[in-house]
Parts: sequence; C-alpha cells; structure tokens
Amino acid sequence: MEQQDLNKRLLIALVLSFFVFVGYGYLFPVQPLEQVTQHPNPTQTTPNQTATSTPQTPMSNATPNASTRTAQAPVTTLEGERLMVVQSDKFKMTIDKLGRIAQFELLEEKYQDAEGRNLQILGEEQVKPLEVRFSDVTLNTEAFKQPYTYSGSAVVDVSTKAETIILTQTLSTLTLTKTITVEPNGAYHIEIATSKPVPYFVTPGHRPMADDSMYMLVRGGLIKSSEGIITTIEDGDAEGNENIKGAIIVSAFDRYVASMFYAFESGMNVSVLKEGEGDPLLFVEGRQSLKLGGYIGPKEYEILHSINPELTDAIEFGWFTFLSKPFFKVLLWIQSIVANWGWTIILFTLLVKLVLFPLSYKGMMSMQKLKELAPKMKELKEKYKGDPAKMNAQMMEMYRKNGANPMGGCLPMLLQIPVFFALYRVLLNADELQGASWLSFWISDLSAADPYYILPILMGASMWFQQKITPNNFTDPLQEKIFQWFPIIMAGMFIIMPFPSGLVLYWVVNNIFTIGQQYIINKAYTKQKNLAIEAHKKGKE
Repeated sequence: MEQQDLNKRLLIALVLSFFVFVGYGYLFPVQPLEQVTQHPNPTQTTPNQTATSTPQTPMSNATPNASTRTAQAPVTTLEGERLMVVQSDKFKMTIDKLGRIAQFELLEEKYQDAEGRNLQILGEEQVKPLEVRFSDVTLNTEAFKQPYTYSGSAVVDVSTKAETIILTQTLSTLTLTKTITVEPNGAYHIEIATSKPVPYFVTPGHRPMADDSMYMLVRGGLIKSSEGIITTIEDGDAEGNENIKGAIIVSAFDRYVASMFYAFESGMNVSVLKEGEGDPLLFVEGRQSLKLGGYIGPKEYEILHSINPELTDAIEFGWFTFLSKPFFKVLLWIQSIVANWGWTIILFTLLVKLVLFPLSYKGMMSMQKLKELAPKMKELKEKYKGDPAKMNAQMMEMYRKNGANPMGGCLPMLLQIPVFFALYRVLLNADELQGASWLSFWISDLSAADPYYILPILMGASMWFQQKITPNNFTDPLQEKIFQWFPIIMAGMFIIMPFPSGLVLYWVVNNIFTIGQQYIINKAYTKQKNLAIEAHKKGKE
C-alpha cells in the first residue's frame, strides 16, 4: 500500500465497514422465527402428549439447570384468560388466570402507531413474565390447568401510589401465593411463597417484541453477576445449558423495552433455555419464600436509575457498549440543560470535534504538506520504479526534510470509526429518542426517518463539498473515482433505508463542522506557507 494513499483508503474502509455493519442487516435481515407455543425445548408437546419426566434434585444441593429440571408448559385452556388489570397513566398490565403478566400496554402517545393504537410489548404466543414451572411433571401439569384466584378489584389503579395484589393457586398437594406490589413507573416487587418446599423456576418471560425494524439490533437476554460481569445472549445464540449463580440482574430485552428481575442482596441462580432456533428464555430458581424486584417497560435511563442505578446496566448497546455508555451519559447531561434531543446531538457532535481538534489539526496539516509534495513523490516513483527499497528510502528522507508525516492523518480517522459506531448504537437504541422532536415542523421523531429526505440529501451534499476542499493526494485513478461516488452512494443509501433522523443529523452536523475545520486549517496552512516563503526570501537577501 502506498503510504501517501493511506488516509483516503482508511476513509474508504470506514464507509465500506458501515455498509457491512449496517447495510447488510437491512438488506438481508434475519428471518423472523416462527412463533412457538409455551414450550422452551425444541421438542414440542401436543394436547395428546405427556411432558417428559425430569430429575428432581434438591434445590439446595444442585446447580440450577432449568433445561433438565423444569417440565415443559402443557397446553392449557387458561391461555389468555384475564384475571385482573393493573393500570397507571403510562401503562396497562393485564394479569391472566395463570398468574402471569399476559400483556403490557404502553399508553404514552409517543409509543402509538400511525393509526393511534397503543403499543403492546408481549407476543401473544410467547412465554409470559411471572410464569412458574415446577420440576415435578405431575404438579406442573396440574398448575397449568388450575387457575389462580384473586379477591380484589378487577382494575387496580397505580397512577399515584403503589398497590399490592395477592394471587393464590391451590393445587392438590401445594398452595402457591404471589404477592405483587406494582409501582407507578412499572417497577414491582414480587414474593412467591409455597406451602412446602418444592423445586420450581420463575421467568421474566420471552423478550418483549416491540420493534420489527430491520436494523442489526441487539435482542435477547442479559444477565449481570454479583461480580459485575455482564453476559449477553442474543437471539439465535442460546445453547440451552448456560447457568449463572448469584446473578443480580436478569433481563429479557428488545430494542427499547425489557422485562427484568433483580435481587441485589440475595442474588439469583439463573438458567437459560433454548427456544426455537436459539432464542434465550431465562429462568430463576425458586425457593419456598422467594423475593424479587421486577420491572417491565421502556429502557429509559431515568426510570431505571430511579429504581436502582445498577439497573441502567440493562441498557445494552452491543459491541460498543464500553464507549456507548459514556457517550449516552454525556448526551443525557446535555439534554438536561437544553431540553431538546436535536440540539443535544448537535452540541455533542461539536464537543467531539473540539476534543479531537488537536489531532485533526495535525492530521490535516500533514495532508496539506503531502499534497504539496505529490509532484515530487511522482517524480521519485518514476525515477526509482525498478528499486522499491530505494524509492521508499528517498520518500522517507523527503518527508523528514519537509516535516511531513504520511501517517499523520490516520489517527484522527481511526478514532472516528469507534466514535461513529458507538454513537450509532446509542441513537439507534436509546428509548429517549422515541417521539423526541428537533424542529417540530420538520423532524417530529428523531428515532424515525426524515419524512422529507432533507437530511440524507444534506449529508450527501456536505460529503461532496468536504471532498472538494480536502487535499487530494490520490495516485490511483480507480480509488479516486470510487471516492467521488461516495456522497451519492451514501445519500441514496440513507434515502432507501429508513435510518433514524437523529443518526443522520449527527452525520450532517459532523460533516459541517469538519468543513469548518478544514477551512480553518487551509487558511492556517496558507499563512504558514507564506511566512515560510517570506522568511526564505529574507534569508537570501
């Protein structure tokens, strides 16, 4: 690779990696799995089949393993039958006769679809939160046929304060009681008590299914251990034999929402079952008296932080979480001041450019010098084309004499790659951007695409203009042609694919600030060059 072309090739690599990272997930989305009935194992049961017997090892001595100790969920006539409803001004939680959260409906306007329908985040055919499964097959079969009883009001309002509901299931050899205290923000506390010790497991349910976009999103299960280790098992990656002792957070999550358990003091023994073609289904080992915290709803930072700051670790940004999290916190801080997510993105972009400016300045000045040296480099190539070693030695000597660094522009460009992808993950996954407007007459939802395609066009135009004022030292005509087509390709890509307008806004603003930087550096280089010429003239006099 010619060193003088390295900067441009890095930029080409950046854009191509963007195509691979984002475009592939959109153009070739993972096919949705067929909805499965309430069976965690690949082997399905039918109404005429009996679930296979499972070992019954005492809970206190065994490593929890729901895959070998939890009976399958039998077919039941109680599926979908409502027992009662818990409602606030932000959500509606439906409890069915199996003592589970059958549906969770978000009532805020920003979650409504184009027809004004509220968002329901639990799949109709999926395993529901608070479902209990016994290791004993006979007991488990009976439990899925015997409804829970509830003696309170059919609708409980928690808009202003927490309320407690008590659900009871009376089986032939056992009584199970669920005492659930629901908070106005979707948090709840649950205590499960059994009349005698029996092996059982309880689940936060299959991950919510609140988003069907084609982006390369992180969905599945998240488990945080007491040592602070976070394990993420994405859909399609579950093996069905994962076990973690002493977990403090267990979350089944989608792009914007999650259903989770937490137990910061007592911890939880967690098992992972494999659903369908590899989706994780999380189970927590039960005790005669089990107390857990729970939450279901949007993964909003402020809500999770108000429950417990550690719950914010359940906001997952994928590969770049280590960088995305601090970015997200800075964005939240800016947002708390300006109270507008569009301006927050713009100010954050400016902050990033200011932090990287010293490196960008050195890199861009180096590129200016390389541009000036381009004719001499071409002469050296012609002169020593039969002796590459001598040609490189002569080039390095020329760089040294003129204070040019062929690698000078690489570092700022390399730093932009993780910065861009980390911010991409934040703007793609942050629930706070849903329904957040920038200029209400134009961008009313930064999580949705620009309805008028103005931002994608501005992005392409700004990329083109940036190319025009940036020093060009291409020596390969094919590379130069490819590079010239990038603005059109990227603009077209962002028009065809409905990328969040918040992400495109970042890219446009970043281009504009880069153009401003280039103007400053071009002017500084010209001034520096003129001073050098004047000094040289004075030296001759």
